[in-house]
Amino acid sequence: MSNADAQVQGSDPFRVAFGGHSTVLIDIDGVRVLTDPLFRSYLLHLQRHAPPIELEEYTRADLLLISHSHLDHLDRRSLKLLPKDIKVIVPNDTVNLMRGLGFKDVIGVSAGQEVEAHGLTVHATDAVHRGKRMPWHRHAETLGFLARGSQSFYFAGDTDLFAEMEHFGPDLDLALLPVWGWGPKLGEGHLDPGRAAEAVELIRPKIAVPIHWGGYLPATMAKRRPDLLTNPPREFKRLVEKLGVTTRVELIEPGSSADLKRYGAAS
Repeated sequence: MSNADAQVQGSDPFRVAFGGHSTVLIDIDGVRVLTDPLFRSYLLHLQRHAPPIELEEYTRADLLLISHSHLDHLDRRSLKLLPKDIKVIVPNDTVNLMRGLGFKDVIGVSAGQEVEAHGLTVHATDAVHRGKRMPWHRHAETLGFLARGSQSFYFAGDTDLFAEMEHFGPDLDLALLPVWGWGPKLGEGHLDPGRAAEAVELIRPKIAVPIHWGGYLPATMAKRRPDLLTNPPREFKRLVEKLGVTTRVELIEPGSSADLKRYGAAS
């Protein structure tokens, strides 16, 4: 994992490493928070096109957040690489699945509930995203997460725009917002660059980092449409800047990281 940005001397960093898709590692108050880990080279018909990451960095997390149980957000093969004593926060309908995978400290939540974990307050938010949880063919419960310590971040998971987002700001340090997916178009329940920019206008975070892009596409599509791997976050950045809001868009390439304290997120 590349980390060209130096850490702030004499204090805990507020660092974000982007592994591609919805896999993010956030260092906050000395706690390493991992979201929706997806590490494999192939997932069904999808091929990973993001650069390789240093798995040792991502698998040494203290807290795991799973937004929902769709296969590209809850991947059993990737989860097997994590220590089974890690604290896990998941939607209520996913608790038994995680315990079945050997995780010992699993907390189930629904939207509106809060959990204290490693000194952080983690609030489960709604997420407007529906779909069946394969292979059980039941609808999956979907969440986002707001985490607060000396800094704060919102991990949206998979969601469309919803009005309650405006209550997440304006003192939020960081919003991790999905801007695309793994195909040429998006179905319902997703943010594209335009709607993600609208989310920024609602939330007004100090920093926005686009996620859910650049990771996976069908192999043949990547050859025909390489723009799908690079354009969505740049279009998002352009649209946010056009809004004239004070939010700074930090574009982190898959496999890279940035220490956000240097941008005043923790001021």
